[in-house]
Amino acid sequence: MNWPRTLIRRPTLVRRQTPFDPNASVEDLREHISQFWGGFGPAPKGVDVQPVLISSIRGEWVVPEGATGRRVVLYFHGGGFIAGSPESHRPFVARLAHAASARALVPQYRLAPEFPYPAALRDAADAYRWLLTQGIMPNNIIFAGDGSGGGLALATLLALRNAGLPLPAAGVCFSPWSDMTLSGWSMIKNAKTDDALSWELLAVCARHYLKGASPAEPFASPVYGDFRGLPPLMIHAGSLEVLKDDASRLGERAAAANVNINVEVYEGMPHLFQGLGDLNESKVSLTRAAAFIKARTPEVALRRAAQ
Repeated sequence: MNWPRTLIRRPTLVRRQTPFDPNASVEDLREHISQFWGGFGPAPKGVDVQPVLISSIRGEWVVPEGATGRRVVLYFHGGGFIAGSPESHRPFVARLAHAASARALVPQYRLAPEFPYPAALRDAADAYRWLLTQGIMPNNIIFAGDGSGGGLALATLLALRNAGLPLPAAGVCFSPWSDMTLSGWSMIKNAKTDDALSWELLAVCARHYLKGASPAEPFASPVYGDFRGLPPLMIHAGSLEVLKDDASRLGERAAAANVNINVEVYEGMPHLFQGLGDLNESKVSLTRAAAFIKARTPEVALRRAAQ
């Protein structure tokens, strides 16, 4: 679905920086990536943040006023698998949780290159299992994530299904990075319109994360996975970003497996435009994602689970 662009000037979370240096140190790479999240702005008022130990990793609960019952969004932050944290994404997660009247659990999964693939995948699966041990029912849990976190959410769904575990109610991905072979045509077509990501940056992140593993491995690049049996999915992306084709190809993959999927590409929008809280398209995207989350975790189900 294409949404009309409402602004004349192209919005962006961050202005294009000096040319990316593929030989930069990991510390410099993390600093380069972290500048992007400054555009998220402040978290909304009335949000309680609670540190939590999730199995062996830390994380945090983001609980807005009005969070309903036992509805939980398990959110995986982006950052190319080498950067990011619950703190970096707190304003964005808080806005999503507030719109969905849900609590959000954000795990600090281990990052590469210190902890390469499949460490993040194992931590993500462990975070879901931990939620189940807390008495949260699968049909009250929604997976969500942005960028690499969106790809991780999908990869975790594939791994959980293969393990025979009950799956969450649905998944929501914002600009997911789902193909580490970087073969989407938008990688080239949108190279000059993406102010946040580039083929070169993603290639370096993939190298640090994979450490020799195949970039076409489905648990690293879910666009190559078998989607049969996965729960309903919603995927949002911007037409200007290099990851646009990752989103559209996921839609084709899921539809071929008869999975209920809704892919929306917002015209004239950059990577993770939802982080710009005052942007009209951001409000539309978050409102639609929140409605999807609520529809998949209805009040009647929550009341039954509480009885």
